[in-house]
Amino acid sequence: MADSPLLAKSKAFALEIIRVCNEIKRNQKESILTNQLVRSGTSIGANIREAFYAHGKADFIAKLQIALKECSESEYWLELLIESGYYNDKSILERCIEIKRILISSINTAKTNAQ
Repeated sequence: MADSPLLAKSKAFALEIIRVCNEIKRNQKESILTNQLVRSGTSIGANIREAFYAHGKADFIAKLQIALKECSESEYWLELLIESGYYNDKSILERCIEIKRILISSINTAKTNAQ
């Protein structure tokens, strides 16, 4: 589990989300969007970690699908923060999209292997 690139990327993303949201709250005094982003952005890795202890293939896929939903939600909050001018560094959005692509690929592979 410790050598999973998806787990490592999602944890690094969660830590970056926390840092970025704290920076926006401190400098821009914005908390509504950032509170939502912290919840969804940190939930991605938590659900991926849960997937490693799933009760079977279906549970594994379900946990990854929840992580995918949280990732998609995080992408939305990041888009709003960037497009509204609260945050300017689009690289965090690119990392979110990269995690989303890996999750989609992992889910598709798990579904194929489950058949």
